[in-house]
Amino acid sequence: GPRVRFGPSPTGFLHLGGLRTALYNYIFAKKHRGTFILRVEDTDQNRVVPGAAEGIEDMLHWAGIPPDESPGRGGPAGPYVQSQRLELYGRAGAALLASGAAYRCFCSPRRLELLRRDALRSQQTPRYDNRCRHLTPAEVAQKLSQGLDCVIRFRLEKGVEPFQDLVYGWNKHEVAEVEGDPVILKGDGFPTYHLANVVDDHYMGITHVLRGTEWLTSTSKHLLLYKAFGWEPPQFGHLPLLLNKDGGKLSKRQGDIFLERFARDGFLPEALLDIVTNCGSGFTEKQMGRTLEELISQFEVGRITTHSALLDLEALPEFNRIHLTRHIENHGLRQKLVKELQGLVELVYGDQQVDPDVLENEYVERVLLLRKGHISLLKNLVSSDYSYLWVRPSVSRQQLQTISAEADEIGKLVLGLMTRQAAALTVEELNKDLRSLQQQTRETKYSSMMQLLRLVLSGRQHGPSVAEMMVTLGAEEVCGRIRRALSS
Repeated sequence: GPRVRFGPSPTGFLHLGGLRTALYNYIFAKKHRGTFILRVEDTDQNRVVPGAAEGIEDMLHWAGIPPDESPGRGGPAGPYVQSQRLELYGRAGAALLASGAAYRCFCSPRRLELLRRDALRSQQTPRYDNRCRHLTPAEVAQKLSQGLDCVIRFRLEKGVEPFQDLVYGWNKHEVAEVEGDPVILKGDGFPTYHLANVVDDHYMGITHVLRGTEWLTSTSKHLLLYKAFGWEPPQFGHLPLLLNKDGGKLSKRQGDIFLERFARDGFLPEALLDIVTNCGSGFTEKQMGRTLEELISQFEVGRITTHSALLDLEALPEFNRIHLTRHIENHGLRQKLVKELQGLVELVYGDQQVDPDVLENEYVERVLLLRKGHISLLKNLVSSDYSYLWVRPSVSRQQLQTISAEADEIGKLVLGLMTRQAAALTVEELNKDLRSLQQQTRETKYSSMMQLLRLVLSGRQHGPSVAEMMVTLGAEEVCGRIRRALSS
């Protein structure tokens, strides 16, 4: 089967753009019974953030798209971290020097900086002028004997072959006409992106490179490297950019596109996978609520279009609501949510008197089943509107009698109703029943009766409708709260 890779730089957290690239690679591998590889591209050592590589691998596991081979899991083509593969790049550089496809460049950083400034002054794109390309072997030997620093540059030849991109079709970029010969090995023995990628993709047996469209114009350069090595190149497919819905780049500055943040805020990974593929392309259908299995079965690389994918993050709660509903409906997943919700209740209401009965699995599970479809995040259920579910109010009979002298009678009427109605409580039915109960009182207005019931049930003046509270609490809990208040 195919071998594909996701190659992030460990410079920070995994964000939605990276997740989407990883996801397309994962889906492609699973669709064609292939292998998904995580390779850490840390050749720019100045920018490496300690712990970032592990964090990225952890987030792929959290998202449900774990790599088959990676720094954490190992595998037959390791090491999977570029800084541990320097010897390989050194050998590759030496092979290109020997064949004349690369040369040593002794230009000082000062000279390169002056070239750059001249170019900018005359409004040209800065490029290396290939000066060292023309050094004779004797000149090179002399400079080496003087101990001068050097880098290795790759000779860009004119006349590149077109290649067929899986997404963009036939393509070619005459790199030699627009840029100078690129550095492939730096003085410290570290490779640049171009060399490291080609060498690793070859030795790791990568068959398909699915990466962001920002690399499309470099692909001709990479193909020249493959040719210089005499290697068979992989197939390339470039993924259109992921942009904000207004067409701007996703902002990493606000930190609001990092997976860690979504995980911390309680979004389900499925909702993220769904939204980043929903705004993209590559699938036979376009509906919300697709599972990873559905994404895999519907995926076809030929369906990826070249126009940018516009991400509307304001729609994420709605995506999450759909996936959360699916989790609540599934018996196994629901048990995990029960545990999670119990943890949230203890976290948020721990310092108030949470009755142990209120944390019983059965009660918590009922709440989930009844509120399914109404909540977009599990933590909505511990917001102040829902505090009545977890904290039993302490309300005295006296307080109730200040609202209505008929507090006892109203209590008895509702107790009677609940025992008759216990089987099928619905908000619509209850609203009708409460209207007819009020007509059995002597003098209490409907609004006062509702105020009284809201206080008995929640201890608060505001919040959801009384009928909604009664349905969610359930007959048994409603009766308990009424009895307790009237006997105090």
